[in-house]
Order: sequence, then C-alpha cells, then structure tokens
Amino acid sequence: MSFYIFFALFVIVFSLQVFTIKKWFIDNSLLSQNTKRYLRIVLYILFILILFYPVARYFPTESNILYVIFSVPIGIIFITFSITLLYKLVTYLFFKIDFNETRRDFFHKTADLGMLSLVVATNAQAIQNANEIEIENVDIKINNLKKSYKMAQLSDIHIGGIIDTEFVSNLVSKTNNEMPDIIVITGDLVDTKLESAKPALDKLKNLKSKYGTFFIVGNHEYFHGVIPIIDYVNSLGIKTLENENVYIGEPNNGFYLCGVYDIFGNRYGSHIPNLAKALENSQNNPTILLAHQPKFINEIKNTKGIDLILCGHTHGGQIFPFNFLVKLQQPYVKGLHQHNEFTKVYVNKGTGFWGPPMRLGTTSEITILNIS
Repeated sequence: MSFYIFFALFVIVFSLQVFTIKKWFIDNSLLSQNTKRYLRIVLYILFILILFYPVARYFPTESNILYVIFSVPIGIIFITFSITLLYKLVTYLFFKIDFNETRRDFFHKTADLGMLSLVVATNAQAIQNANEIEIENVDIKINNLKKSYKMAQLSDIHIGGIIDTEFVSNLVSKTNNEMPDIIVITGDLVDTKLESAKPALDKLKNLKSKYGTFFIVGNHEYFHGVIPIIDYVNSLGIKTLENENVYIGEPNNGFYLCGVYDIFGNRYGSHIPNLAKALENSQNNPTILLAHQPKFINEIKNTKGIDLILCGHTHGGQIFPFNFLVKLQQPYVKGLHQHNEFTKVYVNKGTGFWGPPMRLGTTSEITILNIS
C-alpha cells in the first residue's frame, strides 16, 4: 500500500471517529456550553495532531517527544470513540424507559460525567500498560522431545519512534535474566528506515543464549527494505531463517527450528513463504515452525509433522476492542491453542507496540516457552 493511499484511509477512518464523538457525545450531552466548546477544541487539536503521525512514522525524526505528541492522540481518539458507542447504547436504552424529565436529566448528566471519567481513566491506564513488559511463562509438551528447552520468544518490537535504543536495551536485559537456551524473534522487528533503526538493532548483539538467536521477517520488514534488514540482522550474529531450518540441541535429543517468510511476500512479489523448503529433512523429528502471522496456518494443508507454530503480528489486539476486529482476520489473537491433534499454536502479544504507546486489555510480553 502506497503512503498516499494509507494516508487517505487513515484520514477517513479518524474523521468518522471524530465526527461520531462530537455528534453522539459532545453535542448530545447536557454539559455546559463552555465545556462543550472546550471539548470540541481538544478533539479538533487531537485530530490535527494525528495527521502528522504517518509523516513521523515514514519520515522519522530524532525527537521521541514529537512522536509521542503525534501518536498518542490516535489511541485517545480510538478509545474515546469506543466508549462513545457504549455511551450511545446505554443512553438510548435508558431513554426508552418512561421517566419524568427531572429523573431523565439526572441520569443524562450522570452518564455525561461517567463518560468523561471513563475516557480519562481508560486512556491513562492504556499508556501505563504500554510501559510495562511482562514475562509470560508457558509450558508446552512436544511429542518425542527427549530433553527440555527454555525458549524466549520476542515479537513485534517495531523499532522506530519511541521503541528506541533504551527500550531495546531494557528488553535485552529482561530476556537475558531469564537465561534461555534459545531466543527467537517472530517478525516486525524494524518499523522505520534501517539507518534510523541501526543503533537500537545493535543492542540485540547483547542477547545471550546457549544456542543463539533466530529471526524471521514480518510484514513490516517488507515496507522498509526486506533485503537490507535481513543482511543487517545477520551481521549482528542473529540467524534469519529464510524458508529454512536448523537443528537445535544434541543429536537425537533436540528439535528442528524452521522459519518461513511472511505471507505478505505473496503480495510483495519476492521473499515468498515456502513451507516445504522450510521443513526439508525435519520429518519424524520434533519440529517448531516460526511464522509471523497466525493465519499462515490456513496455508498449511497438513500440519502433521509440525508440533508447534510460534507467531506474533496481532499484538493481542493492543487496544480493546480492536481485538475483535483482529479476530476477523486471524484465527488466533493471543496465547496457546491446540489447533488439531498434531499441532499447537502460540501467539505472542507483541514485545513492543505499533502506533500509539498504549495498550488496553492486553500487555507487552516476553514469552518464556518451557518446552518438554
């Protein structure tokens, strides 16, 4: 998708959200005229600020403060829009009840104040959630695996904006503290120009594990130069799995780690996923597949021979209720799932975030997979 098409869709979507907030809440409320005027001004300022976000994302600056100023309004408007829909439903149902005018006005004013309080509290909590990375411990049983392994999964870090050198350094420290046997990064590592991402990427050289760090590309790598990103990541001592596999562990006691390109490669025209090639020589062995998007499972006609698929991409929905929209496109949004009798799927909620530094109803995670 070109920048101009993305920008046009971006403006249309948020224009509709702003119009809904203004029409269904501000104009409809019983707040004072001055309060309504101030709320409209704040809403319009937020809308103007988000118009600069696509520019800041595609043409990054050195100022994280500017990125925050342009990105946070995206989350604020989306969360406020979602609460406005709830406010509209509640008030609509209540007004169907035959109350006298005094009681009706009392409820209306209470709903107005409740709406404002909920908007402030929810947005504040969403910002707080994005600043915390949780360690998610998951135990997974794999058939015929003779030895246990501790695997750390990172995903959707989205280096760029405020996902910077400090963020990645903290992430590396948290990961190393878990002393994993192996580390995997399941795509969307870079989300800006490579030159801007290099200082943060360099910190990944400090990741420590017994068997090393492995990476697959996500859809966002295609937006910013998939070939140079792969080359640079490889130069850091991190192995990119490009429709290929490696054997992890001692002979007869380990497993095959396989990785495919992202399905976005089908649209991109190169770096197209090839599962058969990725699984070469892994038959009759414990096998773990790295595939960025959960819906890659739909590309697999027979998962027999794949014990576990590790994915990312969804961010767990990132901001509720966006998770319901994600579920329309992806078979799994977060967590561990038994896909069928042969294969389990684990979806990491994302170690970073995309867009606004906000999370609601979900958290950023480093997954520690205890495989046995």
